[in-house]
Amino acid sequence: MTENNQIYDTVIIGSGPAGLTAAIYNVRAELKTVVIAGNTPGGQLTVTTLIENWPGFPDGIGGTKLMMDMQQQVKNLGVEIKYGNVKQLRITDYELKIFEVELEDGQILKSRAVIVATGAGAKWLGLPKEKELIGRGISGCATCDGMFFRDKEVAVVGGGNVACEDASFLSKICKKVYLIHRRDELRATPVEGKRVLENEKIEKIWNSEVTEINCELPITNYELERLHNIKIKNNKTGEEKVLPIDGLFVAIGRTPATDFIKDLVELKDNGYIVVGKNETYVSMTSVPGIFAAGDCMDDSYRQAIVAAGAGAKAAIDVERWLNNRV
Repeated sequence: MTENNQIYDTVIIGSGPAGLTAAIYNVRAELKTVVIAGNTPGGQLTVTTLIENWPGFPDGIGGTKLMMDMQQQVKNLGVEIKYGNVKQLRITDYELKIFEVELEDGQILKSRAVIVATGAGAKWLGLPKEKELIGRGISGCATCDGMFFRDKEVAVVGGGNVACEDASFLSKICKKVYLIHRRDELRATPVEGKRVLENEKIEKIWNSEVTEINCELPITNYELERLHNIKIKNNKTGEEKVLPIDGLFVAIGRTPATDFIKDLVELKDNGYIVVGKNETYVSMTSVPGIFAAGDCMDDSYRQAIVAAGAGAKAAIDVERWLNNRV
């Protein structure tokens, strides 16, 4: 293990919109700040080809460019960025409240406060060609990418609240929406389910699963550029059919990146970090000095701009908490 003797004011774990926004606020408050960027700096936005709902870009901006520009802004302000993943977060001095952040490569960083902004990843179907076509017809976020499919035919996979919300949203802008669910009834709340069941633009395909993507096309670089169709199979009858669509939205759940702190801070049953119990520091977790922001604690909105706002709140909470400890 390589122990860094300096003590940071803030270690920020995560380099998506929440983490980088928190870094901007903390360094401008003259807090010694370091960002642990992970192995894929920029988070989920780096797989989004075009972002049209981030303010200030009338023609939109590429996800990778937005995140790289934010990262450069953070560097220009003097924030240190380290690459790699966190193995463990622990408290080493309960009286002084000093935290140790251990990276997978053995580095150990000490800090007076920690902001966890590790995000959450979409659960995917695990089919061949799926990952290659993310941003080229396949998406894990309808509110992020739905506008690219105006007046087109799309399918949503899933039967929970997110799938129903996505299908309802897409029905307002798309010509046709298929909802593909492996069961014969929805798992969503009655309100969300009713909206889908009564929506004539949403065709429900029950007891079915997607088994192939671009199933009747030759596998060439050209054909893999976009999604053309999917094969679905009825898990009751075994019947298979090909469904030509322009977009496929996978809404079978999200997984927050919180395993490394599951034994340290309070988590919800679905793995998201619990915040908000402290009325003074709304982004504080169950452990004083550990704060959370972005999709690792937000299982409702799943929007980059919301994550950035949460990062700003967490950074302000950290500054106030540290000042009150002096």
